[in-house]
Amino acid sequence: MGLFGSSGGGVWDAQIWAMTLISGGVWRMTLGDMLLLVGLVFMFFEILKSTRTSNASVLDHLLSTFVFVAFLVEFLVVPGAATSVFFLLMIMALIDLMAGFSVSIRSAGRDVSFN
Repeated sequence: MGLFGSSGGGVWDAQIWAMTLISGGVWRMTLGDMLLLVGLVFMFFEILKSTRTSNASVLDHLLSTFVFVAFLVEFLVVPGAATSVFFLLMIMALIDLMAGFSVSIRSAGRDVSFN
């Protein structure tokens, strides 16, 4: 049983847009592809947000950790979450988590520098 009670990829395989290219090939966008695109846009803004250093950045890192752990547990435990779209969203959450910590560590190193 897939996500939302349908079989296979379910609702994520639904085509929402198709465009014929100059080459004659047809480019199709599914709902799952659109979800990944929206996730990438949000991830961009989240990484921009991680460049600021404040007391709220600790809370942001904590929430990013919880989001990734929730994705991981759901991917491993819930049969309907065993899709490529869900896996890629989970990887995006991991990249967000690692980027946030990397930027914070880099910023903190610059603040403590004795140059």
